[in-house]
Amino acid sequence: MRTSRHLVLFVRAPRYGAGKTRLARGIGTLEAWRFQRGEIFRLARALGRDARWRTVLAVTPDAYARTGSALPRGLARRAQGPGDLGRRMARCLRALPPGPRLLVGADIPALDPRHIAQGFAALGNAEAVFGPARDGGFWLVGVRGVRLLSSLFSGVVWSEGRTLEQTLANLPKGTRYALLDELADVDEAADRASARGR
Repeated sequence: MRTSRHLVLFVRAPRYGAGKTRLARGIGTLEAWRFQRGEIFRLARALGRDARWRTVLAVTPDAYARTGSALPRGLARRAQGPGDLGRRMARCLRALPPGPRLLVGADIPALDPRHIAQGFAALGNAEAVFGPARDGGFWLVGVRGVRLLSSLFSGVVWSEGRTLEQTLANLPKGTRYALLDELADVDEAADRASARGR
């Protein structure tokens, strides 16, 4: 089945001692690495095999898009490229073929194919869709086309509690957007404990 829907799984390659540093301070470097790697592989299996959309793995550091034995096989890979988080996300979304496109991270334990399907469904009526995170950011961003991407993340301050609010403020007046369920991402030990408790 061919589809024009595209999903970006936006990840940092799991390297021992690099990445998830706040989580590592609370649970240790090994456990943080295991969590990061485990979530990437879980989501690659759960989302990458779904025929309702095509999944690409967008990776940083860029070298892992070419080699990256630490990453799941079977998915197309793309380097995130240089720049801050907003520039990298916009670049990855813009590079996809025509059609509705979503981007998600890999640190949301509750995320499953149902949420992705809801995101694409929302783009049937809206030009943009967001999955709010409990920390004030978002776990999913999606657009119907590339028109909004030139300024969507301009001036956004990442990881400070107003990320979603600032991103929504960048939408042109009158833009129809949708919000999905609020989910929690895992940045610190308390987040992981909370996710395990659900």
